[in-house]
Amino acid sequence: MRQLLPVLTLSGLLLIITSCNQKPQNPRPLTEEEARIESVLSRATFEDLDGNDVILSDFEGSVVLIDFWETWCGPCLMVFPALDSLKTEYGDDFVVLAVNTLGADNKEDVEQFVQEHDYDFVQLLDVNDVGSEVISLGIPFKVFIDPQGFLIKAELGSAGTQGDYEKAKVIIEDNKNS
Repeated sequence: MRQLLPVLTLSGLLLIITSCNQKPQNPRPLTEEEARIESVLSRATFEDLDGNDVILSDFEGSVVLIDFWETWCGPCLMVFPALDSLKTEYGDDFVVLAVNTLGADNKEDVEQFVQEHDYDFVQLLDVNDVGSEVISLGIPFKVFIDPQGFLIKAELGSAGTQGDYEKAKVIIEDNKNS
C-alpha cells in the first residue's frame, strides 16, 4: 500500500494539471465549418481606426456580433440602423464589431463613413485578412459570439432590416448574462 500511495498521488496531480490546461469547449454542437470559424476568430486580431490591435476576448461578458461589411454593400448598410437600435437597447450586453474587409474600401473610406453615420459600433479594419478565412461566399457575413467567447451562429446574407433585428434580438436574449 505504501508503494501505491506515491503513484496515486502523482496520478492525481497529473489529472489536475491536465484538466486545468484544457480550454473549455463550446456547449453547442458545432459543424466542422462552425468549429473552424470559432477557432480562427478566437486567435484573430483586427485593428481599430486608431491603429490599436483588437481581439475578440476584449469583449468577453457581452454577446458579440462580428459583422463583416464594406461601404458599397447595400444589404450590409440596410441593417446598420437595426443593429444600432439593439446596441442602444442592450447596452453593454451587446457589442457590434463592424469589421470592414478592406476588399474595395480603405481606411479613409471607413473613416469617412464613420464621420457621416453615428452608429454605436466598434469600427474595425480587417488588416490581417481574417474575413477570407471565415466568410463563405460574400458579405454581409455575421458571426454571433456568446459572453464566454464561444460561437453561437455564423450566417451569410441578410433577412432585411426587421428580420435581422428580430433574429439578433432572440440571440441576445437567449445568450446575454443575466
